[in-house]
Amino acid sequence: MASRRNFLHHGMGLAALGLVATPLIGCASRTAAPASASASAKPRAPRTGVPPQPTQLASVDRSITSQSRQAITEMEPPPDIFDAQALDLEFWLKPRTLEVVRPASNEKAKLLYWKDGEVIDSAYQELCHLLRDVNGKKTAPIDPKLLETLWGTQAFVARYGIEQPLEILSGYRTAESNGKLREAGVPAARQSLHISGRAADIRVANLNAEVLGSLVRSFKQGGVGFYYRSGPRGGWIHADTGLQRVWKG
Repeated sequence: MASRRNFLHHGMGLAALGLVATPLIGCASRTAAPASASASAKPRAPRTGVPPQPTQLASVDRSITSQSRQAITEMEPPPDIFDAQALDLEFWLKPRTLEVVRPASNEKAKLLYWKDGEVIDSAYQELCHLLRDVNGKKTAPIDPKLLETLWGTQAFVARYGIEQPLEILSGYRTAESNGKLREAGVPAARQSLHISGRAADIRVANLNAEVLGSLVRSFKQGGVGFYYRSGPRGGWIHADTGLQRVWKG
């Protein structure tokens, strides 16, 4: 297994050369590996360094062969490539545009919702609508801290060439909708934070769920649930603004 640094270095080189259609960092391609590859991944050694920055692309060897490309795309991504704690203050002060897609309702939007330290109310209201209970057809205020986590996740991976909308699989839920999910055997806590607008189940196309969850966890904004599933779309990550805790479902 190549080191985290080598994986990121070579992956960024391929993306820069246009040799791959999607970013390689944490990617779960459309021909995804078996579910066991993510669910039963062996623990890795703790981080020993800071991930390479995009400025290092200039030093990447540009003579990568097709055999090298194949080897890298088959590598399982280290779960700790991304670490939000390495961010500087400038990252958090820039305007925040959140791009989301809601598969359940076929809605999508790209909204500038925060600028100069202030939430833009019209955009915030639209985001609350997008994260509504689609089944229960009700909208509720969404915790701004949750939106901060969602934006931070998207903005951070964009620095590595992964520019995809966040798929919102579930946002706010009414107590009735949450109860129906429980009755149907869907993982849903009785006192779910979805009910209070403080949780979202998310996914990023072509981004490995383990890597996505590890990034969300590094923000230290609340709980993170890893839900691994088979199939080309993979699993999803639960993010909330409750107590800091981690679980797998």
